[in-house]
Amino acid sequence: MNPLVGELFEFLRFPSVSAQSSHAGDMRACADWLVAKLGRIGLEARIVETAGHPVVLGKSVRDPAKRTVLIYGHYDVQPPEPLEAWTSPPFEPEIRDGRIYARGSTDNKGQILAHILGVEAAMKDGGLPVNVIFLIEGEEEVGSKNLESFLAENAGELACDVIAISDTGMAADGYPTLSHALRGIATMEVRVTGPSHDLHSGVYGGAVANPATVAARLIASLHDAGGRVAIAGFYDEVREPADWEREAAAASPLRDADLVAQTGVPALSGESGFTAVERIGARPTAEINGLGGGYQGEGSKTVIPAEAFFKVSFRLVPNQEPENILRLAEAHFLRHAPDGVRLEMEPGHGGSPYFLDPNSPDGRAACRALESVFGQAPALMREGGSIPILTTFQKVLGRDSLLLALASPDCRAHAPDESFPVENFLAGIRLNRALLVELA
Repeated sequence: MNPLVGELFEFLRFPSVSAQSSHAGDMRACADWLVAKLGRIGLEARIVETAGHPVVLGKSVRDPAKRTVLIYGHYDVQPPEPLEAWTSPPFEPEIRDGRIYARGSTDNKGQILAHILGVEAAMKDGGLPVNVIFLIEGEEEVGSKNLESFLAENAGELACDVIAISDTGMAADGYPTLSHALRGIATMEVRVTGPSHDLHSGVYGGAVANPATVAARLIASLHDAGGRVAIAGFYDEVREPADWEREAAAASPLRDADLVAQTGVPALSGESGFTAVERIGARPTAEINGLGGGYQGEGSKTVIPAEAFFKVSFRLVPNQEPENILRLAEAHFLRHAPDGVRLEMEPGHGGSPYFLDPNSPDGRAACRALESVFGQAPALMREGGSIPILTTFQKVLGRDSLLLALASPDCRAHAPDESFPVENFLAGIRLNRALLVELA
């Protein structure tokens, strides 16, 4: 086995599941492993305690004549359940058909270790062209709830010129990709209550508003016939994609057929007037994530349920803000709710959208590094997911983040049989070295 892959296997064997308290010891052991690794390659490394899981911090000796690059990643992973759906045990890494199968292989241990090994190689081969800071947290998979306070308390020590992150996906397998924008997010749960208890649908049906029917109508009211979100004012602050962004989307190697294959749907749908690539990156959305109410058991039980609920998430684009969108959504639901029911609306987590101009000096440096490693100009993508910490970095450290993808589209992050191509891992090491040279 390639010794570099062997090191990744060591890292992957830690069941560092931040969401489960039973793995607190594994989280600590994994953080200790990282500190030892960073120390062995010649960085000053230590654990920094937080109110939750610890942060691992590693730094090269600072040369004031050089730029400073902060490399961010996380060592925590998603829960592996359902265990029976894995072909091989999630924390016993295995190579099959050129891919490393294990929980965390793509998200995010393989990607952050590639950066560490790239720095190690540079230090052995003439030294670093920039100052390097590694910030590797243990709570990304549970919302990074202690990271903002950590950044604020350590802002001076974390001062940098730019931030590099590999925690995003490639447009196509092996295709270099720079994600220059990520959507923000706003979530809420809506509970519809009517009668004080479930009612006989024959005795009371037609005279009492049915909370399940009301919930269904509220959900249906979210979109018009063209797939646009029908909340008044929802699009008022949207920054429309520039011509160059629409051209980049049209040139993306990600095609409609790829999305159909990845999702298993019979056909794609969405807001009219935009391609599928634009819909999942450059357009805001409203999605129902869960709903319930009434009898769920076998057979019929003819009741008017006392309550029903649904969970909704809004993906946001520049310049939408989560708090404003939730206020607009609340007003929309109240306006569309009939007499005879009560609405309770509970806001959930949120995060602002992120945007980087890929034509900035650092953006161009990232593109050159990607092209030098992968042999072709990178795809420029607006990605549909959300990483709220990017705007936290902007707010607290005042710096932009470069999102250099190493994850293949079929990596199955968060799902059973998560995997990471060995070639992507090795390419990530080369990418780190090229990136630091370009950023210098």
